[in-house]
Amino acid sequence: MSDYFQSIAKVEFEGKDTRNPLAFKYYNPKQKVLEKTIEDHLRMAVCYWHTFNWPGNDPFGGQTFLRPWMDHQDAIHQATDKMENAFSFFDKLDIPYFCFHDVDIAPEGNNFNETELIQKKIVDLISKKLETSKVKLLWGTANLFSHRRYMAGAATNPNPEIFQYAAAQVKMCIENTHYLGGQNYVLWGGREGYETILNTNMKQEFDQLGRFLSLVAEHKHKIGFKGNLLIEPKPHEPTKHQYDFDSANVFAFLQKYGLEKEFKLNIEVNHAILAKHSFEHEIAYALANDIFGSIDINRGDYLVGWDTDQFPNNTEELLLPFYYLFKNQGLGSGGLNMDAKIRRQSIDPEDLFYAHIGAMDTCARTLLAVERMINDGSYEDFLQKRYENWTHDKELMSSTSLEGIYEKVKSENINPQPQSGRQEYLENLLNSFIE
Repeated sequence: MSDYFQSIAKVEFEGKDTRNPLAFKYYNPKQKVLEKTIEDHLRMAVCYWHTFNWPGNDPFGGQTFLRPWMDHQDAIHQATDKMENAFSFFDKLDIPYFCFHDVDIAPEGNNFNETELIQKKIVDLISKKLETSKVKLLWGTANLFSHRRYMAGAATNPNPEIFQYAAAQVKMCIENTHYLGGQNYVLWGGREGYETILNTNMKQEFDQLGRFLSLVAEHKHKIGFKGNLLIEPKPHEPTKHQYDFDSANVFAFLQKYGLEKEFKLNIEVNHAILAKHSFEHEIAYALANDIFGSIDINRGDYLVGWDTDQFPNNTEELLLPFYYLFKNQGLGSGGLNMDAKIRRQSIDPEDLFYAHIGAMDTCARTLLAVERMINDGSYEDFLQKRYENWTHDKELMSSTSLEGIYEKVKSENINPQPQSGRQEYLENLLNSFIE
């Protein structure tokens, strides 16, 4: 087996003044923040696909990464070597979690039966690795978008045999996730949408997708899987019209098919931006509707209108969404999956570590700022004062009528005046908590 990371020592916390690029500046896993350790709050995860599978290609150029496991002619040998190097990376980074698609960990066979046997072999090897490693499985998911069979969708495909194949693939993957102790299971409808309405029966496809999700929820309970089922919203790309466009769109869909109690959301930063929202909007919406589940933490390039999947490096952009999370429920059984890839020119083993260290430091630095923000209390005080008059007018939300409000405005000569929203003050206030 290859040892791609042999020259790199285990990454340690050395503090913000360190000049060692392979050490943490802010991510001190055992440091207590808001009554829990940083590690327990952030629940950071490495994604298997971008980190170990992506070859560095883009729409205009081919492979730039020459990982040793990518050279094997034998697919099983490749998967095994990749797994050994992945766990070496997990241990040296001291990461608590990882995530995978089924096809990330093992290749597909010539038919479903063969694919299932290959999956079982690699899953059993991963299970043995988990017995001696600190890392745990945050979530698993089935790739229902890469293979050519899914070019017209998986659950929404006009061919019912493809619907059935996708369902079998999800059954296999959710059971493997359960077997490996996964804490969630994610569904991302990468091809659940359409390119043109010319060849699309939208109602038929909606009903198919609703049925598919119902089947998954039923099977979760049948096998005793206790983790959350998560849906990941994304607008456009790869299809022009995605059915899982954003958090509100997914929530409405779940309500239509009576599934809002069965599924929560896995929200990705750059997907929020592509939907013309802010990340904090998507987080606040999910929390307000009790459907928050987990996060794919990354960022996009504001000069490029597609999903660049870059590692997070901006504390200011994360402060408000992290505040919403950690002021409320925290991440729960979810986590911060680094669904990000290094740039295609970053071809050395160290580059993978630099990227993950920077992301983990950024998230830890943001959490420390959130602690200062919560302990200070001035932001929360502002919000409470802005809405405090609603505590004196509770009947407006329950017992009063439109006619009653009309009479009250006339009899009490209500003549309200606008008050400043103080946006600039609040922007300055939030910046003051970042050190």
